[in-house]
Amino acid sequence: MEIVHQLQIEPGMSINSLVKGMGHCGFGARRLSQAMNIYEEMLKGDFTKFLTVSGAMVPAGMREIISGLIRGRHVDVLVVTGANLVHDIIESFGCHCLGSAESDDAALREEGKSRIYDVFLRDEDFAAFEELMQRILPDTEKVLSGRELLRTLGSGIDDPRSILRSACDMNVPVFCPALPDSMIGLQAWMHSQTKKLTVDAFADVKEIVDICYACQRSGILIVGGGTPKNFALQSMLLSPRSFDLAIQLTT
Repeated sequence: MEIVHQLQIEPGMSINSLVKGMGHCGFGARRLSQAMNIYEEMLKGDFTKFLTVSGAMVPAGMREIISGLIRGRHVDVLVVTGANLVHDIIESFGCHCLGSAESDDAALREEGKSRIYDVFLRDEDFAAFEELMQRILPDTEKVLSGRELLRTLGSGIDDPRSILRSACDMNVPVFCPALPDSMIGLQAWMHSQTKKLTVDAFADVKEIVDICYACQRSGILIVGGGTPKNFALQSMLLSPRSFDLAIQLTT
């Protein structure tokens, strides 16, 4: 049996050396090191790379990690919650602020603030989001897939750090399996009451299954779980193959 190596932290030690050293430790440290090795293999090999994202990643400050991975060509397919895309769009013109998880929600409501755990967002930013959405939502006779709708929205965002804009620029498909369950879905429905806009949610299933069928080798990085995780996994189930590499980061 391999013995446990007692990890030492040295002055000037790189994060890479630290995490590699964790591979000789136990519990979560070793699993983190194993995940790094799997991800390194995924990036170096000829893999179609899926990233699924749930949880309040953008409000928590992880937006540019995701867009950076996209622009660095480390993501080929993104599956994400509608809420993260809403907050991505808000970040293109506004900001999230640090607050407290112990804040009084009734008092925050009086102040015109919304709370995502210990992060605050002003009501006027949501209002500005709604105004922007009504400007950039398309008016078209064509029936769009959810992916096509999100690409159109991405093209209307000027911020290069945006997840949607980065995906549009890098031609990375973005799927949001629960798009109606978000402010984007609500605004799209409202837009469709006076303009020409029809979204076929089932078209997304065909598009991602086609991608899965075309994969020779594939890897998936799952952040959290939820509908993004399930949507990606069930789509690969319909292909003759399975994911060759997989990592899930969760609490």
